[in-house]
Amino acid sequence: MNWQVVGAVVLIFVLRVANMSLDTLRLVLVVRGQRLLAAAAGFLEALIFVLVLGQVLRDLTNIWNVLAYSSGYSGGILVGMWLEERLALGYGHVRVITAPDKAVAATLRAMGFAVTELRGQGRSGEVSVINCTVQRRDVGRVQAAIKAVDEAAFITVDEIRPLHRGFWPS
Repeated sequence: MNWQVVGAVVLIFVLRVANMSLDTLRLVLVVRGQRLLAAAAGFLEALIFVLVLGQVLRDLTNIWNVLAYSSGYSGGILVGMWLEERLALGYGHVRVITAPDKAVAATLRAMGFAVTELRGQGRSGEVSVINCTVQRRDVGRVQAAIKAVDEAAFITVDEIRPLHRGFWPS
């Protein structure tokens, strides 16, 4: 195998990773209602796809091109998921069930987040149900603050598409 063939295989792999990473991000953008960004990602995705597929279809007997294309597909999914996680696009709705005497709501408010606190009845008695919607990039910090106040708190996070009104810290 010469360097030209190796270069073509590497290029197919890298472009296919980019193609599938864009595909993963485009899907997330569609779900989150980001129309223009999703359309731009789709355009780039399609452009790369056509170029790479054309290269592979020129010689289907070249197993290295086919393997680069296939492995780039799966690698691109992993890279796309990693990128989406790092970008932390969107919002998360944090729900906490904690003992009423814990200062979870006060801690979150002190951090600048809007909190709605409800009283409820759990298996072992009265509980506080705390709702707080935050940007996804803040979810880890919010969870850490909750655990610092109440290690036994039950925490769930749902991804949501807001919104109409409400309080958002600047």
